[in-house]
Amino acid sequence: MSAHKEVEHAEHIEHISGQNKRIALLIAVIALFLAFSETLGKSAQTAAISYNVEASNLWAFFQAKTIRMTTLGTAAETRKLDAISVADPALKSSLEKQIDTWQKTAARYNDEPETGEGRRQLAARAKDAEHKRDTAMAKYHHYEVASAAFQIGIVLCSAAVITGMLVLSYIAGALAVAGLGFMGVAMVAPHAVHLF
Repeated sequence: MSAHKEVEHAEHIEHISGQNKRIALLIAVIALFLAFSETLGKSAQTAAISYNVEASNLWAFFQAKTIRMTTLGTAAETRKLDAISVADPALKSSLEKQIDTWQKTAARYNDEPETGEGRRQLAARAKDAEHKRDTAMAKYHHYEVASAAFQIGIVLCSAAVITGMLVLSYIAGALAVAGLGFMGVAMVAPHAVHLF
């Protein structure tokens, strides 16, 4: 081999080595983004599960209050019918007092703002938990799409090192930018883009 060809060959090897170093750096950066996306996605998924359990518990409590309220309402209506046929004023007064107590208790089961455990309050809290669950799930889906973009980008960078096709590393960079975009959507406006 002539000296000139040896110099060209050395320059070519050095050029390829420099390219591979830049691609390796791109892989490292994309892997960092992937780690953040996976961590945030898992956190959003865990939050969604927690909010779903909270909403289910609140709706179960709501149903229990409804059953109690219905039972007391039915008992009060039955006692009203009984009170009609009672002639003894003391017994009639006692029945009316019981009816009044049951009606007040049923009303408290329906609306109890001081404890937050009336049906109205429970329904509002359950709907809030459902909204938080839906938001967390939307975030989770966006983080998953971002993670997929980062993973594909890493694969393309690896293929660029093996094949020497630089276009693959440019596509990988574009996918990394898209992944960052999905992470941004997840953080700022998870309901803005609907993919699922």
